Amino acid sequence: MTQALDDRRALVDKLAATLQARMLSGELVSGTRLRQSALAEEFGVSRTPIREALRKLQASGLVEVRPRRGALVRAPSAREIRDAYEVRAELEGLAAELAAARIHQEQLELLHEVQSEFREALKRTLELRAGDADFDPAEETERWGRANDRFHQGVQAAAANDVLVSSLLHLHRSFPRDLSRTALGESSTLLENNVREHEAILGAIERRDRAAARGLMVEHVRHAGALVTIRLEQRVPSTRTVD
Repeated sequence: MTQALDDRRALVDKLAATLQARMLSGELVSGTRLRQSALAEEFGVSRTPIREALRKLQASGLVEVRPRRGALVRAPSAREIRDAYEVRAELEGLAAELAAARIHQEQLELLHEVQSEFREALKRTLELRAGDADFDPAEETERWGRANDRFHQGVQAAAANDVLVSSLLHLHRSFPRDLSRTALGESSTLLENNVREHEAILGAIERRDRAAARGLMVEHVRHAGALVTIRLEQRVPSTRTVD
């Protein structure tokens, strides 16, 4: 009996973690309707563990349940986004400051490598929008989004502070990434500015200028937060269904 209960809890945890990862990556965007029958069929389970997984995600704030509409991927409020980015800016600023003091040469080289990937992804995106190339827009968004994430993760790794990294990871799990990628992806100018901001942060870290690294990172994250907040306030609510 105990083993069966443990197995059921493990299944629910796995289902919740899988769905959460899809939400945070932007695969399941805010407003997506989560049909229990479709999810049960996809995962090869009954509706009961799906229902329990959705309740778990509801408790964490990633899912909301509406009468007669069922479970939906929850869109965070503008206030929640502002609050999160205020905290994130300070934490990532601290990470950049510590990275400027503690970064190793191989970590610095990795940041340069990631930044090159970011610049190349931007170049391809600009070519796509100008009609000079035939790329998949979704693939390009994923490409520069991944490079952006790797840059920030690289700075955090160089900070060498597990508590700081854990705090940032927890914060990132509180809202979907599709919001920031959508906000930046709507404008080539915003993407170019984002790349330049990364360049400035990397330069400060390489110079071992702790104050500049912190200040530039704080400004960078706050700028991103402002863009996301504006985008969220302007977003027209929409609903699609997972089926």
